[in-house]
Amino acid sequence: MKTFLVKQKFRLGGERFAIKDDRGEIAYQVEGSFFKIPKTFTIYDANGEQVSQITKTFLTFMPQFKIKLSDGTSFYIRQKFTIFRDKYEFDQQGLRVEGDIWDLNFCLLDEQDQMVAEITEDIFHLTSTYQVTVYDEAYADLVISLCVAIDYVEMLESQSH
Repeated sequence: MKTFLVKQKFRLGGERFAIKDDRGEIAYQVEGSFFKIPKTFTIYDANGEQVSQITKTFLTFMPQFKIKLSDGTSFYIRQKFTIFRDKYEFDQQGLRVEGDIWDLNFCLLDEQDQMVAEITEDIFHLTSTYQVTVYDEAYADLVISLCVAIDYVEMLESQSH
């Protein structure tokens, strides 16, 4: 099991921020493109090795991202159109989301209904901060990549209001 603390530090320009583990050590570095179309994020591990690349799909009605992991697998995460709550779907991973993505309180379950990861908002911080607990460490890179994409969409929506 691994636990990470993610503080939202997105701006509309370029982004660079760290994701720390439960000991306060940098586990991931996120680098966002600056005025690049389409918007991309590259995630590096603590050793500086690229873990994933997230690319926002250009000209879609609802936000959609392609996530390419370092092992060569890739998948899409899409925001679905709903009236009251944000919903996301992603393909080819055998995972599903349960919970409240709008408030960043949800979990990821595998095909056997085993909890792979849990994401909860930490209300004791001034900035948008959430805790990511990954129960199966094989999914850590994928879960962090999903969280960065979802958090970016949430930031865009909060700035548009």
